[in-house]
Amino acid sequence: MTFTTRPELRGTFGAVSSTHWLASTVGMSILEKGHTAFDAAVATGFVLQIVEPHLNGPAGEVPIIVTPAGADTPIVICGQGPSPSKATVAYFKGLGLDIIPGTGLLAACIPGAFGAWLTLLRDYGTAELEDVLAPAIYYARTGHPLVPRIARTIGEMRELFETHWPSSAELYLPGGVAPQSGKLFRNPQIAALYQQILDHAKSGKNREARIDAALDFWYRGPVAERIEQFCATEEVWDVSGRRHKGLITAQDMADYKPLVEKPVSVTYGDYEVFKCGPWSQGPVLLQMLQILKGTDIADLDPMSADFVHLVVETAKLAMADRDSWYGDSSDVPIKALLSSGYADIRRALITDTASMEVLPGTPDGRNPNLPPLRKVGTIAQPGLGGGEPTVAREAKLPNDRQGEPALTREGAQRGDTVQVSAVDRWGNMVSATPSGGWFQSSPVIPGLGFSLTTRAQMFWLEEGLNSTLAPSKRPRTTLTPSTVYRDGQPYMAFGTPGGDQQDQWQLVMLLRHLHKGMNLQEAIDAPSFHTDHLASSFWPREISYGAVTLESRFPEAVREDLAARGHKITVGDAWSEGRLSAVAREMDGDVQLIKAGANPRGAQGYAVAR
Repeated sequence: MTFTTRPELRGTFGAVSSTHWLASTVGMSILEKGHTAFDAAVATGFVLQIVEPHLNGPAGEVPIIVTPAGADTPIVICGQGPSPSKATVAYFKGLGLDIIPGTGLLAACIPGAFGAWLTLLRDYGTAELEDVLAPAIYYARTGHPLVPRIARTIGEMRELFETHWPSSAELYLPGGVAPQSGKLFRNPQIAALYQQILDHAKSGKNREARIDAALDFWYRGPVAERIEQFCATEEVWDVSGRRHKGLITAQDMADYKPLVEKPVSVTYGDYEVFKCGPWSQGPVLLQMLQILKGTDIADLDPMSADFVHLVVETAKLAMADRDSWYGDSSDVPIKALLSSGYADIRRALITDTASMEVLPGTPDGRNPNLPPLRKVGTIAQPGLGGGEPTVAREAKLPNDRQGEPALTREGAQRGDTVQVSAVDRWGNMVSATPSGGWFQSSPVIPGLGFSLTTRAQMFWLEEGLNSTLAPSKRPRTTLTPSTVYRDGQPYMAFGTPGGDQQDQWQLVMLLRHLHKGMNLQEAIDAPSFHTDHLASSFWPREISYGAVTLESRFPEAVREDLAARGHKITVGDAWSEGRLSAVAREMDGDVQLIKAGANPRGAQGYAVAR
């Protein structure tokens, strides 16, 4: 039997898997009350904002793939907020910038998570607003035991908070003292805000009206007004080494509404894999599957050099297309990019040696347009803060826990995302990847208790790209939840944090599950890897040509084989690649069998099922 850190959970009632045990158990408590997987995901998502504030927050974003029981296809609720209406390339160029800073206020997009979660609750759930907010209020008010990573991150950010972001110091350094790991940490500002929202919404005549009242409070009321005031009056230090005001206005907030869209998909044997559209990097997974269809990937040992090489070279091609073609634009040739004929052309470019080129394709005969490709180290790092790539290229600090995002010695946090997947007894499924608004990105807004997202750093300031900055446009986000159908029926919902690596880690897990019969937990636990041969989505937007990072559990012979093929190998910690969470369902006769697995890396993620 293959070793696993914990069993694949199985049951018949329901399951919730997320990146924090408290959030998963809260989600299960919602299922136990008779509510749906959609209600459970919302409650889980709000708790994740409280217990993992270094990875997501109330003013972040979340793409959600929603699969109602028996639905022919899922739907997507896009909680990726757009840029402010004042955000133009000319404005940023006028500030002397050629790249959008990864911290501060300039990179703030409209906070989309609150709207997306409440849209899911209103349109697909059954629970009251109070049901899903009460657990978050409880943990914010009474406290939650601080995980080691948060305590260390606050310690590393201390100088920045005390020197430049005093509102963050007030919340995260109470009494001037950094909180300790394992001790209770509270956020009374968020607890009070959510209680105000509930008090405001209680006068609504029915459940839907109460949810709408909460949305109005956030996007057309006191929250929007406070965000506008903060952006207009505060000059905030960012990684450019200068201070800037923000661009979000109350009108930007009022104009925002989460988009409900169709997903994109490809078939892979008996399976159909669904992803968000090219405003995300989701189609990367689909392009990789299309390329791999015509290879011997199913026969390869997933611990072999041949397997790693083929996946890495495939990822390079898909990522080159991502950086050349994807964005929030009707001009993305998505049908051509996902076609089997195009995959045939791309597959032919893979050789036995590691490519050091960035090779976007020519879908529909169109010429690609790449953004600037800056080698690692091109942009000088400031003394404090930094961008938020999930995987650091720098060495980890001494005694850093395995499986957790690394910190640089300048205090830049390299982690940004959480994950929740859920399924219920009726067969409803959901996968969501919340992110943004982490406390390293931007100062706390006094009275609100949270920071703004800095997702606009994913825009380019070069003209002519589908991901070029424009007013009221969604950045091409890295967030990318997944849903899989098998034989035409909903089968699996999964995802992972990981920035540019999200679809790489999901692909490796999926291939092991589909081709090698690994159960969910086995596929999550197995050693993984990724390449950084791509234009990073995060400040300072650099590329590491030929770079491949493998967990140290890969045999030395495999690493040597890959190096001989030209890959630039970095050996990571034994448990450092990915934070996958997954649930699945299948029929056993006339009874639904539910399965779940969760990431052991970082000793934090858990699944709950019965």
